[in-house]
Amino acid sequence: MEVIEKSAEGLERKFMVKVPASELDAKLVARLETMKGNVQLKGFRKGKAPISFLKKMYGRGVMGEIVQQVISETSAKAFAERDLTPAQPPHPHFHGDIEAVMAGKADLEYEVHAEVLPAFDAMDVAGLTLTRLVADVADEEVDERLKQLADQNKDYEAIDGKAAEEGDLVVIDFVGKIDGEEFEGGRGDGHSLVLGSDAFIAGFEEQLVGSKPGDEKVVKVRFPAEYRVGDLADKDAEFDVHVHEVKVAKDIEVNDEFAKKFGLDDLAALKDSLRERIESEHKSASRNHLKRALLDKLDEAHAFDLPKSMVDQEFDQIWAQLEGAELDDEDKDKSEEELKAEYRKIAERRVRLGLVLAEIGKKAGVQVPNEQLQRAVQQQAMREAQILQMQGQDVTPQQVLQYFANNPETVAQIRAPLFEERVVDFIVERATVTDKPVPKERLYEDPDGKDS
Repeated sequence: MEVIEKSAEGLERKFMVKVPASELDAKLVARLETMKGNVQLKGFRKGKAPISFLKKMYGRGVMGEIVQQVISETSAKAFAERDLTPAQPPHPHFHGDIEAVMAGKADLEYEVHAEVLPAFDAMDVAGLTLTRLVADVADEEVDERLKQLADQNKDYEAIDGKAAEEGDLVVIDFVGKIDGEEFEGGRGDGHSLVLGSDAFIAGFEEQLVGSKPGDEKVVKVRFPAEYRVGDLADKDAEFDVHVHEVKVAKDIEVNDEFAKKFGLDDLAALKDSLRERIESEHKSASRNHLKRALLDKLDEAHAFDLPKSMVDQEFDQIWAQLEGAELDDEDKDKSEEELKAEYRKIAERRVRLGLVLAEIGKKAGVQVPNEQLQRAVQQQAMREAQILQMQGQDVTPQQVLQYFANNPETVAQIRAPLFEERVVDFIVERATVTDKPVPKERLYEDPDGKDS
């Protein structure tokens, strides 16, 4: 193999690669030799057909496979020998007569082009200083969470002839229709619904206020544009509803007996359990702020050229999410040109930080434990199967897992955020971190906004 560097401008690299016809022929003969024992051709005993005859019969097809393999291997070698890592898969372009190459009469010549990942020195994270926002769990928070738990576990009793009010539970049958036709998943029998719980589509529950047992109602709603089932999104629907019962919530005593419903000994144990859960939520919110502060410092400390292809890909993903979504107040008055410029900077930040974290993690030998990755893959397969099932597709988690196995890039996408979190943990452990007590409300302010 002969490799000539044609150009090196910024992060772009272009090579001319030449593989002699003799090398391709040697690979072809070796491949045909492995096939020979399994080939039965008329006029020859099994495994006795000469290579020259096999070339005539199978040479072109096998050579096509060899050329693809050689291009993949030599392209990778051209970059690896120069200690370069392509930012995206390299693009080969043939030179000369490809038919002559396939016939074994010409050398394989092709040009390969790709952007490469930038070389840079990552900062010494041991010198970082960070502030971590923290908040204690107040007794009032525990009491509020206890009240929510009691509200969620109310008992209801039916009241004959009562008109339903917000907070009451109605038992209903319903059939959903679009343009007069019943749609899949739009039917329910004996369904219990608490009015005001926002468990159904916006506007549905309000139209049942005032209904009584035995009533027949027609409820008109519009599915939101972002509704998870694409066939229903942004469409008007009518639900024929039959009201079976109207039930009123009974007063509930929050005491030791209530705690035992959750497998705990007494009310004190239930409060301790709730406090631990809130503390965990506070720690998660605190970490979000700490991570944002860390990423800001890493971003400020690094400046290097970015592969345009990676930035373009990240920007396209951001912009695709924005299209059709409702803009926040900050962006509503901006032109598309202004928004694209702003979100391209966000894409650049994300790519830069991704490269920095990858470099720090690589040098530190950070790894994602296999059991953690497999658990995440299993969970993702469950989620995707559920989404597809809600869209009417008969897909099991095992089928999604098989898809993952056949497409390693999907597993790499699942691994990426796990790796990032472990690198963040690695940096935080080595940085100087000072805790700063703040009100709970400050802890739950969005630390990222749209810049993350």
